[in-house]
Amino acid sequence: MGILNTTPDSFSDGGRYLALDDALRRAEQMMLDGVDIIDIGGESTRPGAPPVPLGEELERVIPLVEKLKGAHVPLSIDTYKPEVMRAALAAGADMINDIWGFRMPGAIEAVRDSDCGLCVMHMLGEPQTMQVGEPDYVDVVREVREFLAQRCADLEAAGVEKARIIVDPGFGFGKSAIGHNYALLAHLPETAPEVPSGVAPYPVLAGMSRKSMLGALVNRPAPERVAASVAAAVCAAERGAAVIRVHDVAPTVDALKVWAAMREAMAGGARTSRG
Repeated sequence: MGILNTTPDSFSDGGRYLALDDALRRAEQMMLDGVDIIDIGGESTRPGAPPVPLGEELERVIPLVEKLKGAHVPLSIDTYKPEVMRAALAAGADMINDIWGFRMPGAIEAVRDSDCGLCVMHMLGEPQTMQVGEPDYVDVVREVREFLAQRCADLEAAGVEKARIIVDPGFGFGKSAIGHNYALLAHLPETAPEVPSGVAPYPVLAGMSRKSMLGALVNRPAPERVAASVAAAVCAAERGAAVIRVHDVAPTVDALKVWAAMREAMAGGARTSRG
């Protein structure tokens, strides 16, 4: 999943793709690089980011969806506003990626009767305050799983088919840079809601690209965290992530091809000999 921020203030690439033509060129490049899904966001959700007025978010997102809907790449919309959800789906979007986990009044109703995919994310607090102080959990993996299970249950009770839902533990959204985030990565499969035996698990989305959890380790600014982001993406794939949300599509695709080839060789028992 390639990130396309049409915002002036996103933490890593704010302002680069605010103009429609620039955003379209970025989408074209991501498609050349091998992206599977493009995730369009019209409001920054970095820690401390102020809310964006509804009309402004619609102006940033909807024209881009209308231009890209025939590009044969699924379009995801990163929003928590029901009005944006409805407008984006009407314009041709295929998925809604909601950091609030469809908790806003009217959010479930906005997506219930469509056939779009839904990404349900965990967040402790809200973007303006989620990293103020030290986020507190007794057991972060269990608490994230329980939250996601409740949100999925609420969606399904409203008539949303389970097959439409993927879950996101919300790396960096109300988590300590090292302790909480890396516990979630290490136990990524356990963040998904439990399902009965024989029932397909909920797919998990991992979004760590250029985030502070990486900066805390490598001590580099966000634009220089590409290598760390690619390493995190491979770790997420190894831990079972079905979708990996990234800024840097080409190097991530290359790294995952190597990882997938290794996995295939392991599964096939391939061996080579020297000499």
